[in-house]
Parts: sequence; structure tokens; C-alpha cells
Amino acid sequence: MTLLLFLAQTIRIAVPYLFAAAGGALAERAGIVSLSLEGFMLGGAFGAVIGAHYTDSAWIGVVSGVVAGLGLAGMHAVCTLRFKADQIVTGVAINLFAVGITRFLLQLAFDSSSNSPRVAGFGGENVGGALALASNPLVWLGVAVMPVLAFVVYRTTFGLRVRAVGEHPAAAASLGVPVNRVRYAAVLGSGALAALGGTYLALDQHQFTDSMTAGRGFIALAAVIFGRWDPMRAGVACLLFAAAETLQIRLQATQIIPSQFVAMIPYVLTIVAVAGVVGRSRSPAALGRTTE
Repeated sequence: MTLLLFLAQTIRIAVPYLFAAAGGALAERAGIVSLSLEGFMLGGAFGAVIGAHYTDSAWIGVVSGVVAGLGLAGMHAVCTLRFKADQIVTGVAINLFAVGITRFLLQLAFDSSSNSPRVAGFGGENVGGALALASNPLVWLGVAVMPVLAFVVYRTTFGLRVRAVGEHPAAAASLGVPVNRVRYAAVLGSGALAALGGTYLALDQHQFTDSMTAGRGFIALAAVIFGRWDPMRAGVACLLFAAAETLQIRLQATQIIPSQFVAMIPYVLTIVAVAGVVGRSRSPAALGRTTE
């Protein structure tokens, strides 16, 4: 029973990582640095709460969360592809903008600087444990997102074009592939997927709290790097990081180890994992280059 509870909690924690890492893998395979995942997630979380609050529908919340993510992704795509802005700088700017705009709108919509009122979610507020996971469609979608993305990237024409523009955009353009159009689609897809991660967080907690993503977008990006830009490997990395976070929560409850050291476990594991991979893995050749 303890093992089942551990696995259930790991999956629950992994779902936002899986969505965000899927978005990061898609954009980075197309050559666009995905430092903006944190902002996409936060925008998606706030959009979901706004939609669910005013309609009392979790499904409308999902739609509005995705729309918010698409809006931020559109800003990122225009800045990096239309105006050739530095992708890392733009990603940081999107993250800071998302923190500021959600805080401002939180105060404007709910007259609070910290959290929103309770909103509708999936499965009901009094449902917990494995039943809550099974009754939440976003959990099933999160579990399936990496296999589906792997199929899209490796088995479809669109996926072939994404890989081509991420490796050799000039060669792809010479064959008639619309490089910028493919990259726009990849960035927008990245925003929608990462926003679903934020949407899941907000609807699972039944409210939005200021900066509630708490660095999950950066851990998802680390999972993409750790997975060597392969969707399935990145998914395994997400599960590994989620298991470390679950272990942290369990150890904090026992109070055997000082809480400050226990809280470091997921982040130390992330640093060690990425440090062990960077230098031995190869990123897409055109990652960060939009001048072709």
C-alpha cells in the first residue's frame, strides 16, 4: 500500500513536469530555446482559474488556460522569429512578464495579492488519493503526452520538418520547408502544452496562488536536457524528478533529517543529473539560431 501511495503521489507531481517538458522538447527540437516554460505554465494556471471562476466549469478553465499559454507563446515567437531577439533574453522576459501580469490581474480580478477564490476542478474537492488521479482527465493526458509527442516528432511529416529546422534550417529551406512557419507552430505548441501543466496545477489545487509554478518550468527544461531532447527520455527524467520530490515530502514527514536538507533533494538531483549529461549529449545544431 505504501508503494502504491508513493507511485500515485509521484504521478500526481510528475504531470505538470510532463506537460512542460513536452512543450520544451517540441520547441527546442525546432531550434527555439525554451527558457520561457515557467512563464507559459504560470500564464496557463492563471488563465485556467479565470475561466473556471467565471463559468464554474473546469473544461472552460482548461480552454482558457491553453489560450493564455498560446498568447505568451505568440509573444515569444514574434520576438524571436520576427524581430530576431535573443532567445534567452526573451525567455527570461516572458517569465518576468508572466509573474508581473498574473500578480496584477490577481489583484484586479479578485482583490487579492496572494491567491484566488476556490474554483471548480476535476473529481471534486473532497476526492483524494488514487481516485482523484483516475477521475482527472489531465492526468491521463499528461501520462500520454510524451508517447504521443514521440510519435509526432519521429513518425510524421510535421515532426520531420521540426527536426530539420532544428538541425539544418538552411538545408530545410532549400528543400521548400517554411522554416519560420514550422518554428512558429512549434513554439505555439510548446506554449499550449506547458500551459496545460499550469492548468493542471491550478485545477488540482482549485485556486491560483502567486508564483504557484515555483520553478517547475526550469526543472522541466532540465528534464529535456537530461533526456537529450528525446521525448520518451525526457518523460523518464520527469518521473525521476517527481519521485525525488515525493521522497522529499515523505522524509519531511518523518523529521529524521533536517527539513532544509530534505528540501534540497529534487534540486540537487536536477543539478547532478544535468551536469552528468551536458558535455556528453548534443543539442539540436541550430538551437538558439534564428538568423537563417
